[in-house]
Amino acid sequence: MILKRVIRIIACMCFVFAAANTMAQTKQVSGKVTDSSGAPLEAASVTVKNTRLGTVSGADGSFSLNVPVTAKTLVVTALNYDAKEVAITDQPLTITLTSSSANLTNVTVVAVGYGTLDKKEVTSAITHLSNKDLNIFGGNNALNSIQGKVAGLSVTNTAPGDPNSSPSIQLRGVSSRNAGLGPLYVINGVPGGNIDNLNQNDIESIDVLKGGAASAIYGTRGSNGVILITTKKGSSQSSAFFDSYASFDLPTNRVEVLSRDEFVAKGRGVDYGGNTDWFDAVTKDYAFNQKNTVQFSGGNGKTNYIVSFDYRTSHGLDLRSTKNEYGARLNLNHTSANNLYTVSFTAAPRFLKSNNASYGAFNQTLTLNPTLPIMDTANPMRYYFINTGFSGSYNPVEELNTVLSGTEGKYIDWSASFRLNLMKNLYTQVLLGQQNQDFFDFGFTPSYNTGAINGNAGRNSASRANNKSDQKSFEWIGNYSLSLQKHSFILLGGYSYYYFTNSGLSGSNQNFPSDVLTYNALGTGVYNLPLPTNGSSGDFTFRGVGSYKNDSKLIAFYGRLNYDYDKKYYFSASLRREGSSKFGYQNKWGYFPAASVGWRITNEEFFPKLSWLNELKLRADYGETGNQDFGSYLSLDTYSGFGYYTYNGTSYQVWGPSQNTNYDLRWEKAQNFNVGLDFQLLDNKLTGSLNYYVRRNKDLLGSYNVPVPPNVQPTTYANVGTMKNSGFEIQLNGTVISKRDFRYDISFAGATNSNEFVSFSNNVYQGQNYVDVVGMPAPGSPGTAQRLQEGQRIGSFYMLRSAGVDATGRLLVYDQDGKVIPGNLATADDKQFVGNGLPKFTASLGNTFSYKNFDLSIFLRGAFGYDVFNTLAFYTGTPVTQSGANVLSSAYGNGKYAALTNPETYSSLSDYFLEKGDFVKIDNVTLAYNFKSPVKYITSGRLYFTGRNLYTFTNFTTGDPESINVNGLTPGITGTRDYYPSTLQLLVGVQFRF
Repeated sequence: MILKRVIRIIACMCFVFAAANTMAQTKQVSGKVTDSSGAPLEAASVTVKNTRLGTVSGADGSFSLNVPVTAKTLVVTALNYDAKEVAITDQPLTITLTSSSANLTNVTVVAVGYGTLDKKEVTSAITHLSNKDLNIFGGNNALNSIQGKVAGLSVTNTAPGDPNSSPSIQLRGVSSRNAGLGPLYVINGVPGGNIDNLNQNDIESIDVLKGGAASAIYGTRGSNGVILITTKKGSSQSSAFFDSYASFDLPTNRVEVLSRDEFVAKGRGVDYGGNTDWFDAVTKDYAFNQKNTVQFSGGNGKTNYIVSFDYRTSHGLDLRSTKNEYGARLNLNHTSANNLYTVSFTAAPRFLKSNNASYGAFNQTLTLNPTLPIMDTANPMRYYFINTGFSGSYNPVEELNTVLSGTEGKYIDWSASFRLNLMKNLYTQVLLGQQNQDFFDFGFTPSYNTGAINGNAGRNSASRANNKSDQKSFEWIGNYSLSLQKHSFILLGGYSYYYFTNSGLSGSNQNFPSDVLTYNALGTGVYNLPLPTNGSSGDFTFRGVGSYKNDSKLIAFYGRLNYDYDKKYYFSASLRREGSSKFGYQNKWGYFPAASVGWRITNEEFFPKLSWLNELKLRADYGETGNQDFGSYLSLDTYSGFGYYTYNGTSYQVWGPSQNTNYDLRWEKAQNFNVGLDFQLLDNKLTGSLNYYVRRNKDLLGSYNVPVPPNVQPTTYANVGTMKNSGFEIQLNGTVISKRDFRYDISFAGATNSNEFVSFSNNVYQGQNYVDVVGMPAPGSPGTAQRLQEGQRIGSFYMLRSAGVDATGRLLVYDQDGKVIPGNLATADDKQFVGNGLPKFTASLGNTFSYKNFDLSIFLRGAFGYDVFNTLAFYTGTPVTQSGANVLSSAYGNGKYAALTNPETYSSLSDYFLEKGDFVKIDNVTLAYNFKSPVKYITSGRLYFTGRNLYTFTNFTTGDPESINVNGLTPGITGTRDYYPSTLQLLVGVQFRF
């Protein structure tokens, strides 16, 4: 009996050991995942059937996986592709996945606001970008990566080398006179997202809602377009990702000035004995930037997560500017076992400290006498005090090395949603969100600063300013879908509530007992210094305290119906009723309707089946949007202090109305019409869209002159004026060559924009039909350079028309009667329209080449048909520039500006200084190598090199034409001599997937 038991135990142990030995035996399976054209598929999931053992494909589509020897089948899946089961063999596998749609090769899920649609169902103008479409960019703000990618979307950054600069973004032209001009950002369904709190590696896709019907669902915040950003989500496959890059920004298109010897030879001023290249003195040899990102994701079929961390340290080209930031993002999703509900949570904190650049310092490098020393020769421990040359001259090296200016900031964004699936085709969802930003600015000038010594009696000074903004949001939607044979319906209804607050506290003081504590001991300063008796003497007070707070509310009810019949005819209609606390008592609420239609012509039976035409869809849409991006209390009675009044020996502060009331203040309204055509040709190798749009902005918000009395103030904030934009857009994507080892893809985006300021008046406010803008600074009294006028384009230059240069070197101009006169004898009546600073056409061309494990992308971008005013040449580009100041090298020689040798016409503002701003840039070139890692736990790697702003083809003579902004109300001109140098960026990075 005992023997039998022993035999059984031994047998069981042998069985266990044999099973364990079998399980421990594995083999390696490798291969490559591609689409039907042979292009590699990245991030495809490769798992052993009926197990959780798996991996994901690398950037080149390759994968490698250790599997049990008993494994027979792999299951391969990828987004927008049909799953495929493949038998395991001893040879490397080539797995080809087919698109999950028979109609569109690239079935793209497009975000449309409060929902998504397949691309074929979209009936408005929307451009979709995946994370693979984004340019690699080492700098501030992730949306720099979409510059030139979307037809009609103008993304400009006049100082990309400044680590704290952000791009100006404008869609389909300028849309307002005084209210906000930028689009609405919606991040993961929450409107009003913080774009600066976004890591490019976290972006899954970007959808730009250009058509009025698409953006009208956002009502008063959609007038300037809407950009929907979706961040990455986790999957059932555990994985990790690491990205690290280092970049070097180098000055390019440098503005050249006279050297020391040239300055002395031309007799430009006093020779102080020094030899200073002021540009070199205030700049680094290069600006170094570095960023690391790590992501972890995983989960199972019901719960998934992705968490990312990033750290970036960056330096500007100038001696002072820096930005150090670190942030994280968590995206967590859970669905119940019976699919009754889904819970999602997202959190994104970010912390930063930055030191500001000084654009004025680079202005000084153009005009300072190059014989001036940096340090005082009599006291080498002290900087040389400079007050010669242009008014306001100072030592820029001293400013950048001794004056502190910057901020400490944090972003805290979070959102949570709960979706309840009441029926298979009916769900309701509640979303809560908050976006909070807090900035604590600082400033400090030490007592040993020569400006403080000579202009503030040697008193040091410091300031702090805390500015906070907060948005709380609540969204509740219901969605019902129904399919009845050939009819399909999607009905959406919702409610939105937003509460906005802004607050701040500031304090400043001076004459601290020590410089050691900088801005951290404001209370130790002497805050009761008497006011200066002569403000123009240079003595000034730098003390004070201030605070503010304002708030506003926005409430909306909205609905939308999407309908299609037999996948041929599509119709969408929406209506949003919205109320804002900002508007007058009689106009708190507004309606914003929209409708769109689409016709898939190629699905018609009567349409001929053409082998070269795969998809053709005609669409049209109309929508009304609004704009409420302005101050919270501009319609109300507000009071402020008006100095002090002494009564019976006691001083009382006087308060009174600070603005005129306007209880009729209402929404700006944009009426948007768009007609478009979507197509796919040549076996889906060429896809694209064409759009023509007209947008008419009515009831423009702005301050208008009114009589006093009966009004208490000379201006009233009111709805007056109309503006019109129209244009044509084309977006193309094509595959030129697609072979097993080689692929060439091309993309093109182009847009025109025609603008007209239609009216400055209405039935209530009647005024002049123009406004002069862009007042040019001293020296001299040049006056204004542009005019906003009824019937004219935004950006119209209004100045004297040049007639050349006479024998004495005077600028000649035409007077109002067409006679030629010297520029100094002309009057304001002689001004006329002479050019325009708004580009007529913008375009980009992308080229992507793939050969085996290598890929190369070359991206070109340009703007055409516009003028720019050469501000630097106007002030510092002629021989008659103020004595004692340096000038551009082009001021002498055979150039056109060198001919102006007579000081009589120095400040005559004319089109003599207008130049063509047209340019083409080699904007972004990236070369990458994708490789299999020799390390066991690393799935794949990618090494990449990027060059940005490599070369600019242009006839502009002074620097980079793109340093002059073309967005906003005054495109094509910079009304200041301050500037930041253009930079060329070289970047090297590496990525690993685990």
